[in-house]
Amino acid sequence: MKTIFQIGLLLMVASLAFAKDEPVFHQTGTITNMDAVPCGVDENSGKSFAGEILGTDGAHKKSREMLCQEYVLKTDTVMYRIRPRDDKHPVLLPVGERASFRIKKDKLLLAVAELDGKEREYSVTSMQMLPSESRSTAERAAK
Repeated sequence: MKTIFQIGLLLMVASLAFAKDEPVFHQTGTITNMDAVPCGVDENSGKSFAGEILGTDGAHKKSREMLCQEYVLKTDTVMYRIRPRDDKHPVLLPVGERASFRIKKDKLLLAVAELDGKEREYSVTSMQMLPSESRSTAERAAK
């Protein structure tokens, strides 16, 4: 009786351990290029503390446009434009290298084996379907 209980408990614990593991689907693609795109404005006010208290209007603002890295990740069927989610410490990805990735909720988790193999979070800014070979040959034949 005690061994049946132990076996039942063992099976229940094993099933719970396997139930928590969700399947991980990795896709592969190539990082084809990197662009610097505008992603905001950095403003620096010239007001001093005394100017803030007294309300003097002698301040001038310096503003400059911020640039962010945007990469193109191409698979066989889709072209993704992605940006790093870590704005303060973005990692420079090697262009022309293969990368494995997966999409989880609202982020793309990307790992480049040539870099260090760590998964990093990226935001997808756009996606575009690439024409398949069969469609492109049919279009050429129709012309």
